[in-house]
Amino acid sequence: MAESPVGVYKRRDTITALPLYYSGHLLKKYTGEKDFKKCYGELRGSTIFLYTDQMHDTYSEKLDLQMLKSMVMDAPYQKNRSTIYTLTLSNEEVQLKVDNPNTGEEWRGFIMTVATREIPSKLQLLPGQILRLEEVLSEEQKRQAACSPLLTTTYPIHPSSSPGNTYDNTLNGIPLCFFPVSRQKAEKMLKENTEYGNIILRPSTDNTNYAITLRQDNPSGPVMKSYKVLSIDTGFVIELNSPVTVPSLAAVIDHFLMETEFRLQPYLVPQPYDTCIV
Repeated sequence: MAESPVGVYKRRDTITALPLYYSGHLLKKYTGEKDFKKCYGELRGSTIFLYTDQMHDTYSEKLDLQMLKSMVMDAPYQKNRSTIYTLTLSNEEVQLKVDNPNTGEEWRGFIMTVATREIPSKLQLLPGQILRLEEVLSEEQKRQAACSPLLTTTYPIHPSSSPGNTYDNTLNGIPLCFFPVSRQKAEKMLKENTEYGNIILRPSTDNTNYAITLRQDNPSGPVMKSYKVLSIDTGFVIELNSPVTVPSLAAVIDHFLMETEFRLQPYLVPQPYDTCIV
């Protein structure tokens, strides 16, 4: 029996914590490509995840709208023709084609609202659709505020050390897998508590930046690796062979999750809950 799309959507929700704002069928091609290719797109947070079709739960490509420089329509909106948009990102240029112009106008509204954090002034949309954009704008502004870069070398106490601070640390932009520990201590935690996850964010050795320590499980046995994360005015730089710049510490964690196709998971210590109100 074929699986329903609902089951696929639920599995995608377990892969990323990013909120789903909009989705639908698209045609896509990069600069230099001759033909458009069919795909299914989901706008989650400020990222468009592209799937080969509606039933795949693992994305094949993604477009980071925080890197969007411009979005240009190839021709004015018309009811009876396909709509093509050219998205110029800081690292690439891609065209998205939507056969239904009304759907294309919705895509434009959602993309520009998320990318610019304001609703475009001229949209061919119904009042209910505009209301949905207002809801998305409010939700995205709150999400981005929670992920804002923390440009300081003062590291907060981890929630596990101070009950009740869990939400405060999240809102201050510190992922819950942050622990103010040394590299050796982080490796010890990852070895002894494999069920908690395998990525720890911690202070760097010089205490002026951050670092990622992770455990990768290979057939020959677990391997520990550490990566330096530099704090800059516009966000953070992950020091790889090809350095990666991201806007927040949460995005640092997301990068490792996505690059490993979510085989890695943040190290989260279970918190006890009471079951009786006295």
